Amino acid sequence: MPRAKAIMQSDFPYNITARCINRDWFQIPMPRVWEIFSEELSRTSKDHELQVHSFVLMANHFHLIASTPRANISECMQQFMRRSSKRLTKEGNRINETFAGRHYKCILQHPNYFLNAYKYNYRNPVTAGVCDSVEKYPFSTLHGILIPSQATIQLAEDTTFISDPIGTIKWLNTAPDLKKWETFRCGLKHPYFRSKMNMRINKPLVSELDIL
Repeated sequence: MPRAKAIMQSDFPYNITARCINRDWFQIPMPRVWEIFSEELSRTSKDHELQVHSFVLMANHFHLIASTPRANISECMQQFMRRSSKRLTKEGNRINETFAGRHYKCILQHPNYFLNAYKYNYRNPVTAGVCDSVEKYPFSTLHGILIPSQATIQLAEDTTFISDPIGTIKWLNTAPDLKKWETFRCGLKHPYFRSKMNMRINKPLVSELDIL
């Protein structure tokens, strides 16, 4: 079955993820992978006015939250992934393309969905056991927020962090309920965020407005 066409809109941010083919790693050192992604994301932001809210690079995939004032998400991601893939494939001496098909994106049509995606993405390294706190992971835009001299990606204003830096870090490092966390993860698989329903009582397993 062909994948649904991308929804072009400028009202809400997108949560976007893409994974390496066969879940393989990038085959070059992570600092270099981060450098390539940072350069290409910055280039895409300049060329197509993509507004980056957060970016987290893992060993074989990435998480991105971004907005498109020009309602041009396909154009933005085509450039970003095509150029990144070409460079990663060349430097990693790959035979195949870097990514396993297209990226996945979900429209975050409520501020609380944005906050949960923000936490989900920045906690990804902690959840994966790579580090024990979000601020210790070097390959995310949060690292650049905390140490501005090391920022490599220009972000849209991060009102979540600016409003309460200490409280935001504490919230990001607070582990959520695992069942609610998994339910939220499943909700990100839809074109618009949608909570899984409890069929017995016809209610979401996670409230539409819960902040995890």
